[in-house]
Amino acid sequence: MALSRDVPPQVVIPTFVDGRELAVWRSQSGRIAAWDDRCPHRGMRLSHGFVRGESLSCIYHGWSYNEAGLCQRIPAHPDLVPPEAIRVPTVAAVESDGIIWVASEPASQPPPTLTGLVALRSLTVEAPATAIATAAGMPIDQDGALRPDLAGIACVLLVQPIPGDRTVLHVLVASNASPAAQAAVSRALEDLRRRVESERLAA
Repeated sequence: MALSRDVPPQVVIPTFVDGRELAVWRSQSGRIAAWDDRCPHRGMRLSHGFVRGESLSCIYHGWSYNEAGLCQRIPAHPDLVPPEAIRVPTVAAVESDGIIWVASEPASQPPPTLTGLVALRSLTVEAPATAIATAAGMPIDQDGALRPDLAGIACVLLVQPIPGDRTVLHVLVASNASPAAQAAVSRALEDLRRRVESERLAA
């Protein structure tokens, strides 16, 4: 999972889904893709690579992969047509309401509707999702979200567990929230993070 605005055209970022390391990237035309974060050649992280046009290239030896994850160019052998066996495993990625949803298996249902909301920020908390839910005083719902009021403003916190018992919160607020209201929510989020992390250290 990632915020759409964090992956503009020709950018690649690392993320996780179900503990699996992934590279999420957007081509020049705006297409989103999510792949295993390993080049089949030497295992370099593709999230360190670079996007050119509709292809993602490994930063190590420049092997280039097309939109389907198939190797299309090996710079050291420019006349070679790479065999189809050289490919990067891909996973499903769908973009909706300013969020990039990634699933290790094809989803049986579309992502939840988040119309009327805008992405505020993403925040990493050094604690498991259960600790954040306890501090927020509510369970994580079927959409994988917490829906607290922060600074008196209704928010949606999309919960993304990552390795090391850590959690990324992707925060959305009402699209009509003023800049001052958004700043207040951001401060409340920082307070929540400090409280959760302090309680974890004290345990």
